[in-house]
Amino acid sequence: MKHTETRGRPSRRKFLMGTAMAGAAMIAAPSVVKAQGPVNMRWQSTWPSKDIFHEFALDFAKKVTDMTGGDLKIEVLPAGAVVPAFGLLDAVSQGTLDGGHGVVAYHYGKQAALALWGSGPGFAMDANMLLAWHKYGGGRELLVKLYESIGANVVSFLYGPMPTQPLGWFKKPVAKVEDIQGLKFRTVGISIDVFTGLGAAVNALPGGEIVAALDRGLLDAAEFNNASSDRALGFPDVSKICMLQSYHQNAEQFEVLFNKAKYDALPDQMKAIISNAAEAASQDMAWKAIDRYSTDYAEMQTTEKVKFYKTPEAILKRQLEVYDEVVKKKAAENPLFKEVIQSQIAFAARATRWEQDTVVNRRLAFDHYFGPNGVAKEL
Repeated sequence: MKHTETRGRPSRRKFLMGTAMAGAAMIAAPSVVKAQGPVNMRWQSTWPSKDIFHEFALDFAKKVTDMTGGDLKIEVLPAGAVVPAFGLLDAVSQGTLDGGHGVVAYHYGKQAALALWGSGPGFAMDANMLLAWHKYGGGRELLVKLYESIGANVVSFLYGPMPTQPLGWFKKPVAKVEDIQGLKFRTVGISIDVFTGLGAAVNALPGGEIVAALDRGLLDAAEFNNASSDRALGFPDVSKICMLQSYHQNAEQFEVLFNKAKYDALPDQMKAIISNAAEAASQDMAWKAIDRYSTDYAEMQTTEKVKFYKTPEAILKRQLEVYDEVVKKKAAENPLFKEVIQSQIAFAARATRWEQDTVVNRRLAFDHYFGPNGVAKEL
């Protein structure tokens, strides 16, 4: 007697054959990316090749390559290789470059509100808290809105919280607000308006051009970012005075940019890897910065005889007052600027209150261990 198939149900033999064929197909067929070969992208950073910032850009690219198993390979060229540092946004948006590494404040000239991701006191938030606002407090959606408002065809990922940046490098220590007045000074973003309000004549230059301008007398003073970058770029060769602590760039982070069409064409799994790579690179960069910045800070004092001074409180207070004046003016002129400011303030009011109430002041512990009578050497 022949076995017959039950209507609507395949036989066990056909089911097993189908399963085997499907399995063989899965083994034989590589992923779509594998079939097409690796995706190669050409990027540019906004940093000179000797700057640790360019190293951070290379670190991010390597993480993406490693996490995708080589399916996405990113070549990162230094500033100026294809376009000037301040031309990165246009180059990525137009597809001249597939992506890039920089900071949002460099796009200040296209939309002033973009500088709110880096220029200013951050309403008492540090850079990590500003990133928390960006991811969980509505900042990411606002950044998308800003890029759409200027027709930028890009996808942005922010990462890498930066420590408070120095006031800058000067010919002599700055003791009062009046000492800044009349100086030819380099800065970027809303800090242009803040230092202009402090009486300086401001010139916005990319990082790779600052030291040469100082050396030729085109600038009297300048700020860039941190001990490692400033040392690598040659600041100690043209100045031996650096003023530490400032509100002009208290909370800044890096930006990874993709051309939107190139990014949208990537498989969803690869997009997820990119997002996670940005967060992994963020923490790795913060750890590396602590190690390298502290080393270069110490060595500049011993090897290059640089003298570091704390910015007087009177200058810090005046920075806040001028910043408030600038913000009020720009918010009145630019509804998107006002929307970003209000979002940041709402998040900062809650987050900074929690921080101030919760986090112990580590200065007491520092003085206990490393002050004039510090006990660390006895332990």
